[in-house]
Amino acid sequence: MITESASGGLAAALRTWRSRRRVSQLELAVRAGTTQRHVSFIESGRSLPGRAMIIRLAESLEMPIRERNELLLTAGFAPAYPQHDLDDPHLAPIRTALERVLHGHLPYPAVIVDRHGDLVSANAGFHLITRGVDPQLLTPPVSVPRVLLHPRGLAPCIVNLDEWAWHVIDSVRAESVRNPSDRLQRLVEELVDLAPPRPRQLSPHHLGFAVPLHLRTSGPENRELRLITTLTHFGTATDVTIAELRLEAFLPADESTSAALAELVRW
Repeated sequence: MITESASGGLAAALRTWRSRRRVSQLELAVRAGTTQRHVSFIESGRSLPGRAMIIRLAESLEMPIRERNELLLTAGFAPAYPQHDLDDPHLAPIRTALERVLHGHLPYPAVIVDRHGDLVSANAGFHLITRGVDPQLLTPPVSVPRVLLHPRGLAPCIVNLDEWAWHVIDSVRAESVRNPSDRLQRLVEELVDLAPPRPRQLSPHHLGFAVPLHLRTSGPENRELRLITTLTHFGTATDVTIAELRLEAFLPADESTSAALAELVRW
């Protein structure tokens, strides 16, 4: 039985998420297969929805499954989605698959990060391009955005730092809007302080949504690499830990970069 306080907490949470997603009551009702009147009554605390309806509403708002669990708890229900540590035996097949993906992407760099951008795993290609990074920045938990933009990280090696830095910042900021987190917001503020001023004009090499990373490697090779990135996540995962993982893969933007990485990385 849902208490009055639980109903009030649910009402406020639902209103907050609907506002974040910029969805009207009518649109949410259509998505969830209910009526605007019912949504209005839930948001005002006059109606006490069942567990299935809460899940439908959360899904319709594209809430992360961690927050869906919190919404259920707010309403007095048990969480619907399990959460295991990544080293739990239940997730062994997923861990194996992820490591195969990382290895299969060689000689190109690739990393797996959690919802805060902290490093979970990386392949030899990523270790190559971060070879000159201050060891303190590579001490767990390793923030990949911080490693990219910190002056003791990769920043001195990034030729187009002004453009690339804001590409990273905008990505982290967008993630913090989709999945609100105080920690992500603090990371955005830190990265903004580290970044040079946002360029007023785009580089002639700008590729639209894909901002190339123009990187000069450290060490005797002194190669120049041009990379673009792709992000992949488990869109159908029902475990909180897996749903929050992201695979960021770096791809060569030209043949010379592809050849250089193939020469530099031994796998």
